[in-house]
Amino acid sequence: MSSPTRPLIVAIDGPSGVGKGTVSRAVARALGYTHVDTGAMYRAVGWAAIQQGLSLSDEPAVSALASALRLDVEDGRVVVNGTEITRAVRTPEIDKAATAVARMPRVREILVERQRALAGGDGVVMEGRDIGTVVFPDADVKIYLDALPEERARRRAADPAHGGGPQELAAVATALAARDKIDTTRAVSPLTMASDAVLVDTTDIPVDAVVERVIRIVKDKLE
Repeated sequence: MSSPTRPLIVAIDGPSGVGKGTVSRAVARALGYTHVDTGAMYRAVGWAAIQQGLSLSDEPAVSALASALRLDVEDGRVVVNGTEITRAVRTPEIDKAATAVARMPRVREILVERQRALAGGDGVVMEGRDIGTVVFPDADVKIYLDALPEERARRRAADPAHGGGPQELAAVATALAARDKIDTTRAVSPLTMASDAVLVDTTDIPVDAVVERVIRIVKDKLE
């Protein structure tokens, strides 16, 4: 597909296990856009906090750390202060750390400012949980990916990036449910579908078909 005639901001939101990363990267490649995984920013801050021995309940310290970090989360890589930690931040421990720091209002302010700066004047496909509602409420295209809880748990359990191999499905389902509750009920930037977003259910849908659907939505916006 040729690049759109003008750069767009494409916001892709949704809970864990719906395929946001896979779909967002593929859509960005097809459009010739930059892909930004905002969740990786929170993971990076959580990872760095653990490395420095900070308490994940110490908001002033974690906020100062988030402000000082040099972060690069574009196009699938996660680099902190020049060190690549792409694989290191995809673990159950960092899942929990990211959830903890994402609840901190000041950390969110700092990272949202960085996320907005990444859009620049070029096209971007940005994925997360509050892109279409908080980071870019005026995004050109807003997509909300979702799937049945059992499908999301199955995908996450089979993903070696989040556990080093197949995990106990029931345990993964429980963890996802807990994460969903935290994300949807937190006071700052809760996970919710923007009123003008397009809902795309990925349950039992091949990734290629989901990607094609999202690209069609973008093309329709341009037309």
